[in-house]
Amino acid sequence: MLTQENIIFLVLAYLIGSFPSAVWVGKTFYNKDVREYGSGNAGATNTFRVLGKKAGIPVLLMDVFKGWFAVYLASMTDGNTISQLSFGITAVIGHLFPIYTGFRGGKGIATLLGFMIGMEPIASGFCALIFLISFLTSKYVSLSSIIASIAFPLVIFLYHYKNPPDESLITFSIFVPILALITHQKNIERLIRGEENKAKFDKNK
Repeated sequence: MLTQENIIFLVLAYLIGSFPSAVWVGKTFYNKDVREYGSGNAGATNTFRVLGKKAGIPVLLMDVFKGWFAVYLASMTDGNTISQLSFGITAVIGHLFPIYTGFRGGKGIATLLGFMIGMEPIASGFCALIFLISFLTSKYVSLSSIIASIAFPLVIFLYHYKNPPDESLITFSIFVPILALITHQKNIERLIRGEENKAKFDKNK
């Protein structure tokens, strides 16, 4: 049942997810709006590309924290899986469409990762390893994100093979790759055409 308390926390989860980490770090410390450079995306990957690792790492950590903290908010209410899923999804939507920056956000992968960690930390760790292996092999952040996201429901089923997960967790695991595929549509098109840029983060920044 949707209570007044849940509505308040849903709004809070959205506002947390909406915090524009990349834009804030870029404008505050570098006098740059990362959305005007590189891929034009307000996310950690473009921050690494435009401003370097000293800016990219904090942005990545903040974006991951947003997703994790949204799930944590459920412990302040009824703490059930539905609340965790609702708050986490709302935070990801906030990252995609942040109210603070004219609803022009990032692709949500880092916030989605935090969401995944909050829900299934061990399965998320395996997916992070899959991402790392794919990235070190291909140098494509987008491709690695997609592969890791697609692997997530498979990892969930393997991890819970003795005790099948409930329907809400199954739905969540399927939501992860669907979101990744939707937000990376242009990247997929560039990958198919062979035009996707490989990661070349400036080590001097």
